[in-house]
Amino acid sequence: METELYLPVKRFLESLGFAVKGEVGGCDLVALSGGDPPIVVIGELKLSFNLELVLQAVDRAGACDEVWLAAKLSARGKGRESDARYRNLCRRLGFGMLAVTNTGDVEVIVKPPTASPRRDPKKRSRLVAEHRRRKGDPALGGSTRAPIMTAYRQQALACASALSQGPRRVRDLKPEIPDAPKILLHNVYGWFDRAERGVYVLTDAGHAALKRWPQQPIDLAGAGDSAS
Repeated sequence: METELYLPVKRFLESLGFAVKGEVGGCDLVALSGGDPPIVVIGELKLSFNLELVLQAVDRAGACDEVWLAAKLSARGKGRESDARYRNLCRRLGFGMLAVTNTGDVEVIVKPPTASPRRDPKKRSRLVAEHRRRKGDPALGGSTRAPIMTAYRQQALACASALSQGPRRVRDLKPEIPDAPKILLHNVYGWFDRAERGVYVLTDAGHAALKRWPQQPIDLAGAGDSAS
């Protein structure tokens, strides 16, 4: 699975000074440098180098400074990574190529040019914002079947964790969960129910979500014990 490639590529990019998180904005991985503005790197993972991997990179290129294609190194060295036409195509498009060995080592096949022009600043800024808002790195890059643990879902789960102790006022949640008002109002996942104006409770679906994704209790210092 593509997820097997994620940690080796993550370690490789971290060794270059990037902070790496998986499944950000539909990309298998997004890496940010420590500068301001940061260098934005997008990585796409496949079990083998193929045309679909190149097409994915083309779709992502406008939102970042560098694109890396990563795939498993073919067992006999006869995969696309050894095809000069494929490598030249990546060079012409400005993409880097990484080959991951069976032992988890990463080989650089093609280096991307540095500081390529950004063509879609809005999409780029959304990637940077999601990367920075997401706590930790909760999703393996290359995941396709499990729900992605976005920053929004993380905050929704924090709301659910707080409400699991009983009804809560929105104003009590906001200091620790800045987006609580809109998360509770829009109720995208069906986890919340309004008990009265400004007060919410957790639904059965919310309790089920906490069983699936257990959360650390949130210290709502100064909040009331009830909705009164």
